[in-house]
Amino acid sequence: MDYKSYFDIPENILYVNTPSNGLMPRKHYSWRREWESAFFDVRGDLRDQQGAFIADIKAAFGDLFHCPVGNLFLLPNFSFGLHTLLNGLSKGLRYALLEDDYPSLNYPVISRGLDHVKVPVDECLEDRIAEVVRKEKVDVLLLSIVQYISGMKVELPFIRQLKADNPSLIIIGDATQYLGTEPFRFVESGFDVVGGSGYKWMMAGFGNGYMMVSDRVKALLYAQAQEGPRPTESMWAKKSILDTFFEPGHQDTLSHGTLGQSVHFLKELGLENIQQYLTELTSYAYEKFEERKWLLPAIEKRKGRSALINIQINPECYGQLLESGVKCFPRGTGIRIGLHMYNDRSDVDKLVDIIGQINK
Repeated sequence: MDYKSYFDIPENILYVNTPSNGLMPRKHYSWRREWESAFFDVRGDLRDQQGAFIADIKAAFGDLFHCPVGNLFLLPNFSFGLHTLLNGLSKGLRYALLEDDYPSLNYPVISRGLDHVKVPVDECLEDRIAEVVRKEKVDVLLLSIVQYISGMKVELPFIRQLKADNPSLIIIGDATQYLGTEPFRFVESGFDVVGGSGYKWMMAGFGNGYMMVSDRVKALLYAQAQEGPRPTESMWAKKSILDTFFEPGHQDTLSHGTLGQSVHFLKELGLENIQQYLTELTSYAYEKFEERKWLLPAIEKRKGRSALINIQINPECYGQLLESGVKCFPRGTGIRIGLHMYNDRSDVDKLVDIIGQINK
C-alpha cells in the first residue's frame, strides 16, 4: 500500500520526526479550510451545533478504540487531562513513575508533592515494574506506553496480566507516542486510564487530545463533587459532573474536528493494515541499524519494538542532518526518529546513506 501518496512531502525532505509532530494527510488540510469557511459563514448554523459535532467525534473515536462514549473525554491536550485527573484523585495515593519518562507525565506528580517511587528502566522493564508494584505497595502506576527518548514500548499483554494480578492497582498510560500505530481495545487493555495528545502518531495537529477512563476510576474522581447536586441549567442538562471538569467551557471544533478526520482516516485504511505495514517497515529499519551498531543496548535486547527509534550517533550530527533534508530530533545519547505510514523502505535506505556520509 502506498500510504505516502496521501501526504504532501517534498522530494528533498526526509520526514522521520513523527515523535515530535506527525504529518497530517492532504485531505485534512482541505477539510480544515472548508470547515473554517462554513463555520464562520454567518448564514450557516455550524456554530450552534458544537455539542452534536463533538458527540459525533467521541462516538467515532470510541468505536475505533473500543471505549464507551461515557468513558471518553476530549481534551485540548494530554497535560490538561492528566492535571485534571490527578486533582480529582485522593491525595494519599502512592505512585510508581518510570525513570526518565516524559516530564509532562512525571512532573505533575512530583510538583504536587505526591508520594511516589521510581522504576528503573532497562531491557527488563516489565520485571522492574512488577517488582516495584510488589515491594513498594503502590496504588497507581503511571507510564508512557512508548518511552519518548528510547522508544522502549511496554509489553501490552504484561499490563493486562499486571491488572489481573493487582485489581486494585490504578494503571494510567500516556499513549501519545503509541495510539495510531496499531489496533487498541481500551476496555480489554488492563489500563484504567489511557490518554494522549493527537498531534503525533494520530496525525491530527495541535489543540486536541483524549482520555479514556474506566468505570472504577470514574467513581473515584472528584468524589465529593459527584455526591453533590448536578447542574440544572438546560445547556448542561446532558453533562455529567466529570464532564464539567474534563470538558469545561467551549471546545475547539476545528482542532477536535481534525482529530475526528484522523479517526475516519485510520478506520478507512484499517489499523490492522497499518500495524502490518509498520511492523514490516520497522523490522527492515532495525535490521539496518543493528548491523551498524546504531541501537541502544536495552532496545537491542528486547523482542517487542516500537516505531520510535533512537539512533546511536553523536547528537551533534543533528545540524548536518537538517541540512541534508532529514527532519528528526536529538534526544538523549542519539538522534530520535519515528517511522510512520508516510515512510517507506526508500526513506530508511536514504537515511542510512546520509548518516553514513555524516558519521564517518
